[in-house]
Amino acid sequence: MSLDISQFHQTFFEESFEGLDAMESGLLGLDPQQAEADPEVVNAIFRAAHSIKGGAGTFGFMEIGGFTHLLETLLEELRSRKRAWNAEIIDTLLKSVDSTRAMLGAARAGERVQVDEVIARALQDILAGQSAATQAPAESGSDEAALGPRLWTIRFAPEADIAQQGNDPLRILSSLAELGRLEVEADLSQLQALPKHDAETCPLRWTLRLETSESEADIREMFAWVDDVCELEVVAEKPAAASPEPAVAKAAPAAKTPRAETAEKSAKRDTASSIRVSVDKIDSLINLVGELVITQAMLQQRAGELDPVAHESLLAGLGQLDRNTRHLQEAVMATRMLPVDFVFSRFPRLVRDTAAQLGKSVRLITEGEGAELDKGVIEKIVDPLNHIVRNAIDHGVESPAQRKAAGKDETATVRLAAWHQGGNIVIEVADDGKGLSRDKILAKARANGLTIADNAPDADVWNLIFMPGLSTAEAVTDLSGRGVGMDVVKKNIQSLGGAVEVSSATGEGTRVTIRLPLTLAILDGMTVRVGEEIMVLPLAAVVESLQVEEAQLRSVGGAPNLLRVREDFVPLVRLRDFFGYGEDDGRPPSLAVVVEDDREKLALVIDELVGQQQVVVKNLETHYRPVPGVAGATILGDGRVALIVDVGGLRRAVSPRMQAA
Repeated sequence: MSLDISQFHQTFFEESFEGLDAMESGLLGLDPQQAEADPEVVNAIFRAAHSIKGGAGTFGFMEIGGFTHLLETLLEELRSRKRAWNAEIIDTLLKSVDSTRAMLGAARAGERVQVDEVIARALQDILAGQSAATQAPAESGSDEAALGPRLWTIRFAPEADIAQQGNDPLRILSSLAELGRLEVEADLSQLQALPKHDAETCPLRWTLRLETSESEADIREMFAWVDDVCELEVVAEKPAAASPEPAVAKAAPAAKTPRAETAEKSAKRDTASSIRVSVDKIDSLINLVGELVITQAMLQQRAGELDPVAHESLLAGLGQLDRNTRHLQEAVMATRMLPVDFVFSRFPRLVRDTAAQLGKSVRLITEGEGAELDKGVIEKIVDPLNHIVRNAIDHGVESPAQRKAAGKDETATVRLAAWHQGGNIVIEVADDGKGLSRDKILAKARANGLTIADNAPDADVWNLIFMPGLSTAEAVTDLSGRGVGMDVVKKNIQSLGGAVEVSSATGEGTRVTIRLPLTLAILDGMTVRVGEEIMVLPLAAVVESLQVEEAQLRSVGGAPNLLRVREDFVPLVRLRDFFGYGEDDGRPPSLAVVVEDDREKLALVIDELVGQQQVVVKNLETHYRPVPGVAGATILGDGRVALIVDVGGLRRAVSPRMQAA
């Protein structure tokens, strides 16, 4: 019976991409000025490449296997100190990581896998260019190849269900045959007679005799992909031209430092205590819990009509259901939460490459990587953060010569930090560069036709960098200068229900602060009645609610469209008119809720304050289309659908009307 191992591809791809991330992180942590690197870091990099190579061979991705074999060979020379680290090697290895990532992506998508010949040639050139200057002295007796062909006895006993785990022992034997002359002896003693034999198990044990010039490490490499599901013994017999007395030496694993042993045990515990689950399954579970929350709310509303004395036990049970439902909802939502490190881990490479491209020296400091954020938010915040960090290096950070002339450290600092604040997460990007130029921003804004006073507050001036087409770059580069980007950054952040602020000080640097909701699936809202409909206002955007008096109303161009709230005049928006919930009866508004987005306020005219509750957000676009001023919908306890107001979208939609008035 043949086993379809394609079902194990997804696990291979996930583990391989994680391995590449680990390789990249380890390489970025190496100092190219140091010929020797931390052995544990180097071993981790090597193991990642080794695992990808083994998996690629197991699943038949020959192009990936061949490329990572070159990568692994170079890493083995570096690990065994036959070759010294330098900047060229680190750069080539980082490019190799990118190439491997691209090939894995193509393989996962079912596309043709193409090897990057430029990077492959670079690896081959480095390997072929060995010299005394680039090699470390070899330890005595370490060169096994000098002994010539040797005879090895290999005893290989895989677990019976090895095939069910996606590993084919015959592939391993085939790979061993490529190393030299191979004799195979199968032990059939554990094989059950038909019809009791299970065709999906492999209870065979093998004794192999291999004559080869390859080292023991090369032989063990063939079994790396199954080393945790097999018994393996490799015994060296005599070299072909040696004395008749056999030099038998049972292979033993390399000695590990206490730190390495602790890390290995910890990794095994982590593997045993976690499982891989498809995101689609998590999303499906969250949707089901959302439906449960809605059903529970319906029951709770109906329960309010019952006699509490006559139905005491029923009401007590519903109360327990309410508590359990909320705990279940919180637990399920936690499965979508990921540490911000999933985003931050991308930036050491970005900072390194961008700084090198611009001829600058920049160090990156990250803080609060453990703060958690919803997976959906994490995926959408990557691009805005990329642009902000690039801008910090391109616009904010000076060249080493300029920093030295200003009495600063020639190496600039970019700081990425994250922390929880209430129901939000705050992400901050700060640099210690020259800061924003108030005069340049004002001049550029006026050149673009914007009117702004000379004595405008700094916060208003800094906010101009988010205007479309506004850039103060002196030259157009691949990174910036076209005035495209920061306005898109702001829109993307606002689309997540977040806000972005900028602060700066001349000569000291710039700080960009982003505030985002922890999740997009659950919302604390204020329910209001508009006409005959119920709507939900995000509680985070609500400033206050108030009774409207006629003396507070002001008119610009006709009907009252401004509301005086203490010393401010706030635009007045009649939700009934905006959403078409019935005709205006002509009476002055009596009740309003003041909301705020991006430091701009709106006074929303409503008919009644209903209450406050947590709602499950349903995406309207999935079944309909985007609607201006609507962030989504939810189902209320009585079964009715209520629209959730998008305060930012509402503000942007009414702004042209206000300006026209």
